[in-house]
Amino acid sequence: MLLHGWTATADLNWFMCFAALGEHFRVIAMDNRGHGHGIRTNKPFRLSDCADDAAALADQLGIETFIPVGYSMGGTLAQLMWKRHQHRVRGLVLCATAAHFVTTRKERTAFTVMSGVGTLSRYTPPIVRKIVSDRLYVSRKTLTWEPWAAQQVASHDWRNILEAGAALGLYDSRRWLPDVNVPTAIIRTTEDRVVNPARQAVLAELIPGAREFTLDANHDAVFARADEFVPLLVNACLTVHNEALARTNAQGDFA
Repeated sequence: MLLHGWTATADLNWFMCFAALGEHFRVIAMDNRGHGHGIRTNKPFRLSDCADDAAALADQLGIETFIPVGYSMGGTLAQLMWKRHQHRVRGLVLCATAAHFVTTRKERTAFTVMSGVGTLSRYTPPIVRKIVSDRLYVSRKTLTWEPWAAQQVASHDWRNILEAGAALGLYDSRRWLPDVNVPTAIIRTTEDRVVNPARQAVLAELIPGAREFTLDANHDAVFARADEFVPLLVNACLTVHNEALARTNAQGDFA
């Protein structure tokens, strides 16, 4: 179950990974709330709701257990899936992500402002939000992108995007991550300028028995360094799958 990062979509985040993962696994990827073609709702954005959405999708597809694979914000969703749906999660693969994203006053201020803008945008007509987002973000960000990729970003609900950013600022799983009891692999992007590599290291330290894979790359490694990242991701997923299978077999032998 592939869970994408903030301001991305399933296709934007994972398009370089689908084929390689598909050689070994059944692969499911969805757009998170407010992102791309994800669920639209007037409710405030909550990361926990996105985790529940992924579990509900598994229900609809008749999938009892799975391995959440999260990138950046998707890593927080994968963590929350274990916390909220432990019986469904066979293992975790966490990429370029952390257990918390805010420490300094500057960071706290930035996320507070984002929260305020997100709240204000609730009272802004949708057409105005679209015009502002197109002019201030989409046209500049996607100037050199392929048309399909630009369209992915243009389809966001920007109120939800802002609220998602604010939710990340409040996220902190450090207290309960030591209770994670499923096989876990962590891919750390050691030159990451978005998710602090030191915080990624803390994430790895907090989860008992987590297997670490490292790549000297920035936050866009999933596509900018796909030739190195994708084999690393496949290896991480297979490691978690094999360990989960071994645990299941051992439990069966013991019974």
